[in-house]
Amino acid sequence: MSNLEPEETARLTRRVTLLSVAVASVLIVVKALVWTASGSVALMASMADSGLDLLAAMSTFFAVRYAAAPPDAEHRFGHGKAEAFASLIQAGLVFASAALVGQEAVRRLLQPQAVEKGAWAIGAMVVSLLLTALLILAQSRMLRRATSVAVASDRAHYAADLGSNLIALVGIAAATFLGRERLDAIAGLGVTAVLLWGAIAVFRQSSSQLMDHELSDEARSQIVSLMMEDPRLKDVHQLRTRAAGPTVHIQMHADLDPDLSLETAHQVVVAAERRVLDAFPAADIIIHPDPRGRAEPHGSESARSYRARKRQTGS
Repeated sequence: MSNLEPEETARLTRRVTLLSVAVASVLIVVKALVWTASGSVALMASMADSGLDLLAAMSTFFAVRYAAAPPDAEHRFGHGKAEAFASLIQAGLVFASAALVGQEAVRRLLQPQAVEKGAWAIGAMVVSLLLTALLILAQSRMLRRATSVAVASDRAHYAADLGSNLIALVGIAAATFLGRERLDAIAGLGVTAVLLWGAIAVFRQSSSQLMDHELSDEARSQIVSLMMEDPRLKDVHQLRTRAAGPTVHIQMHADLDPDLSLETAHQVVVAAERRVLDAFPAADIIIHPDPRGRAEPHGSESARSYRARKRQTGS
């Protein structure tokens, strides 16, 4: 999890998403110019993927800015899930790209066509590989410092692109220097497979956040350990966590010595909250204090039991 302040996380995500848009734009121009001269299906496949990369990068560009907006009257939990929605858009665009590329690759496999100006096509793919690798490096450095499901999905997308560009490069080189035109089309099918694999990975990551998947066991254990540093706080239960873009939502019940005054109990809870915030600066934390050994069952679990008992008794 990120240990940066929300403002710093927002700044980093804005910068890296702008870089993603710039890289996709440059690659589209380079590949389009060379494809019109070469007619390579592998290059066409890569160019089509770069076009959808641009759409995905733009959706991520706007999503991270919206996700960083503070809560308002209509979105009291913030706008963080905009990042997950952007990731779903990315997955859909990658699926569409794979379908288009696969269709053209099959057509060229049945009707082979020579690759013209193969050296230019190879040069375009080398440029694509270098720019994509540099972008992935920048995204990885940003993700080591901050958390963003949209940027992580974008990186997974470009990592798939890196593999597909390598496949396309091999296909173009084989068609150019060995005269094996069908290898160009086979490379297009390889690109399709890599794109489908990447789309599935992006979909799983975004759907996990939209379905409010719990934080990792390591993060949850860290939260409990931070809470229990004060011996006056006896236990933590009903811990619930979820991520929404850059924001982490944490809710729990904390058992306190029932002999503490209300003011002291409040101070203990506030101090515990600040310890957790030091480790999770973008967290939204709710702590419900319970007098240890004297609290009536309550919360979501007891509410379900209460409703079940009412149905059984008919009262």
